[in-house]
Amino acid sequence: MNKQGKIITGLLAYGMSGKVFHAPFLYGNDLFDLRAVVERTKKNAHVDYPGIISYDSVDDFLLDPQIELVIVNTPNDTHFEFAKRAIEYGKHVLIEKPFAPTLEEANELFALGEKYRKQVFAYHNRRFDSDFLSLKYVLDKKFVGQPIELHLRFDRYKTVIGPKVFKETKRPGAGVIYDLGSHLLDQALSLFGKPKSMTKIAGAYREASEVDDYGTIILSYVDGLNVFITTSLLAADPQAAFVLHGTQGSFIKQRADVQEAQLLAGVMPNDPIYGLEAPDVDGLLTVNLGDGELEKIVVPSERGQYSEVFRQVYESIRHAAPYYVTADQIRWQLEILSPAKRK
Repeated sequence: MNKQGKIITGLLAYGMSGKVFHAPFLYGNDLFDLRAVVERTKKNAHVDYPGIISYDSVDDFLLDPQIELVIVNTPNDTHFEFAKRAIEYGKHVLIEKPFAPTLEEANELFALGEKYRKQVFAYHNRRFDSDFLSLKYVLDKKFVGQPIELHLRFDRYKTVIGPKVFKETKRPGAGVIYDLGSHLLDQALSLFGKPKSMTKIAGAYREASEVDDYGTIILSYVDGLNVFITTSLLAADPQAAFVLHGTQGSFIKQRADVQEAQLLAGVMPNDPIYGLEAPDVDGLLTVNLGDGELEKIVVPSERGQYSEVFRQVYESIRHAAPYYVTADQIRWQLEILSPAKRK
């Protein structure tokens, strides 16, 4: 296989995830060659990407000797099985969130990667959301002093049971805490590391819901910081996504990243407007100037850039560079997400 040029890549599915979050960053990329996709019934990928190979089954796909990297973007409860098979076929894997339903399965995948000398990556694109990058900037610059309290929210309003069976029925990796909470949990762990303790609350409030549609996770750290992660499918009036309070100030930011909406609308990552938030949703920083005087400062957001995920995948495979999501961060995440840990 080519050890220096493009990484030949395939997608295990071409639903929303494959169509929106992966294919646009692979096709036409100098670092990747989008070769194939698995489409069991509807054959749609060739309309967007002429020349792409469409396999009828995962087995036929994995037998393709040219594919180096497999993107596991199938339903949550299949991640472990398909990632394991791909590694055993000699492929690197990039696994959608949640990485695996359990810590034990994650450890098995990491061990397999070492055994077969293959990279096992977690796909956490929301570290490159524009709004989260604003929060990270404020923390890195220590504008609020010592952080005391951070609230991370992901609110939606969906009162009826959705059509995606794998998200709405009792099975491994189902429910809003795994689906949306994993994004926020990854962001928190990337900023502050492993907490000293955690508390988790989950509930199902929609009529006939089989899975949690509301959840709160509280992470407590040794320095006194508390991080409150909340995700809900029943928030008719979504609240600020990031609320940070520290010894010297506060920072508030709405969820404003535009990348998903742009990709759904057909805006490609190389478009000059890609990833740019509207200026009226900038974050607001309030800082202590001393003697009780406070100053409010608008904090413009950096450009959101999901393409950074793929650049780091390339650097890790081709040049053995450290990947931005570590195995330990995935282990900490699954220790918290695992149903066995629920209180």
